[in-house]
Amino acid sequence: MRSFPAAELSAAGAYALMVGIVVPRPVAWITTVNAAGMINAAPFSCYTFVCNRPPMLAVSVGPRGDALKDTAANIGANGEFVVNVATEETLAHMHASSAEYPPDESEVTALGLATVASTQVAPPRLVCSPIAMECRLERRLELGETRSGLLIAEVLVFHVAEALLDSNRVAVDRFRPIARLGGPNYATLGRTITQPKVGEAGPTEQR
Repeated sequence: MRSFPAAELSAAGAYALMVGIVVPRPVAWITTVNAAGMINAAPFSCYTFVCNRPPMLAVSVGPRGDALKDTAANIGANGEFVVNVATEETLAHMHASSAEYPPDESEVTALGLATVASTQVAPPRLVCSPIAMECRLERRLELGETRSGLLIAEVLVFHVAEALLDSNRVAVDRFRPIARLGGPNYATLGRTITQPKVGEAGPTEQR
């Protein structure tokens, strides 16, 4: 086994290890708007939920060199964004939106993505995403030497396609979310293993 003392790693070296170790990661395809009303769309795979009452998400948005990425700058200015959940069907467009577009060019326009107005925030939702969450920034934490921004936000509204609902739960097998692995690699949900509560019968598998 090879060891990598963290103090001896560059930021890029540590990043390369972490994105290959902490897998699979769901993808938050975030839409924001700038002061001119231009819509930005960009994917981020360091995200999770951190509270359920009120429902809250956390998304890590690293800097671009010495400046903020457009997503972080827009959220910092108006405190609003939408997390559009990435699926197998949206993978190509989602991945394409990760390119570094100029600040005055909208990924939504460039990729021909249709949008629909949100109900409580200014940034719109992406029509192609079957699940979207309207969010309002609650706090931003600046972490480490790279000043990576951890954005913690309250979910104001959940939008879920009727076809994906099983009572009040999301049917993940119909949802088909995409997950980020290391480098340019993604994974589908694949096989699921259901574990019973402690004391019940053994696990079952589904494909």
